Parts: sequence; C-alpha cells; structure tokens
Amino acid sequence: MTIFGLGLDRLGLFLVAALLLALTPGPVWLYLISRTLTQGRRAGYFSLVGVAAGQALHATLAALGITVVLMAVPLAFEAIKLVGAAYLLYLAVNTLRGGGLSFTPQPLAPVPDGVLLRQAFVAAVVNPKVALFYLSLFPQFVLPDAGPVLAQSLVLGLIQIVSAVVVDGTLVTVAGALASFFATRPLWLRLQRWVLGSAFGALAVWLALTPRHQNP
Repeated sequence: MTIFGLGLDRLGLFLVAALLLALTPGPVWLYLISRTLTQGRRAGYFSLVGVAAGQALHATLAALGITVVLMAVPLAFEAIKLVGAAYLLYLAVNTLRGGGLSFTPQPLAPVPDGVLLRQAFVAAVVNPKVALFYLSLFPQFVLPDAGPVLAQSLVLGLIQIVSAVVVDGTLVTVAGALASFFATRPLWLRLQRWVLGSAFGALAVWLALTPRHQNP
C-alpha cells in the first residue's frame, strides 16, 4: 500500500523521525510549558493549536517551494529571525509591564483565547528553524518518480504536525496538572508574570542567536 507513491515503510520511518524531533526539548516546549504553568491548561491547549497552525503554514510553504527561495537568501533568514526575536521580546516586556515592573507583581489576568492563538501562531511562524527542519527532512523521504511531490510533502507535513500535537499535548496536560497545584500557592501567583515574561525573553535570545547553518 502506498500514499501518493510513499510506501508504509517509508512513512513509518518518517513517523519515527517526527516523534524523535517532537520529543526533543526546544523553544516550543519552553513556550507551551510557561504558558500552561502560568495561565492554566486551557491557555496551554489554545497555544498548542496556534503553534500547530504555524507549523502547518511552514509545512505548506516548504511543500510549495517558497521556503526554499527564502532560505536561499541569507538576509531573508536573518530578517525572519530578528523579527521573531523582536516579537518575543515585545511579549516579554509587555508581560512584565502589566505588573508595573514592581517587585510584588499582581497575578496574570486571563488572556482571551484569540490572543493566545495569535501569539502562539506568530511565535511559530517567525521561527526559521521550523522551515529549516522541513527543508532538511522532506528531500530525504520524498520520491519524485513515485508520485506528486507536493502531495507527498503535504502528507509528510501532516504526519509531523500530528506527532508534535500528540507529544506537546501530553506535555501541556502534565503542565496543566502542575498549574492546578501551583494555583493554590500565593507566592506562585505573585511570580507568574515574571516566569512568563522571563520565558518570552529567553525565547527571544534563543531565536536571535540561532545560526543560519545550524542543523535543525
């Protein structure tokens, strides 16, 4: 049995690679854990949907070949990277300023679901390492002579996204249980803003220092 020319053995091997990638700690883990711990399981799940949507956009662009053009131009990579770092830094500063930058900040106010989706989506889209992953892995599994390359690439992208959602969803569920426990601790409620703001700041630095030729 094949799907657009890709055999089940080849798809199974890609699934293993996708799961290994999903199980590797990285910026997405930091983003989802910090969101969930500070704002609860619901915020974590909505952020997960936003991240998955951003990854789906990257997979689609890679399948269409647009990402190849962007990544071939050094300035394009640097521009995407710096825009992403600036956005995350903005989120960090905005989160901290919500407490007036005092040493006794107030607990975080609930964030609308739409805002959670938008912020997670943008954070995923402006991360060029996601595009580099697709560009480095897709060519190793796509068989141009066996079927339509676009369809094969989209199938591989779907497998990777589903794998990531399963792993990251489990992570959010566990972090949500911890968030419920911490929610009864007054000190944690006072530190939430600093935890989330620091996570955004760490992500901004992480992204800004990402070298162009680093292996995903």
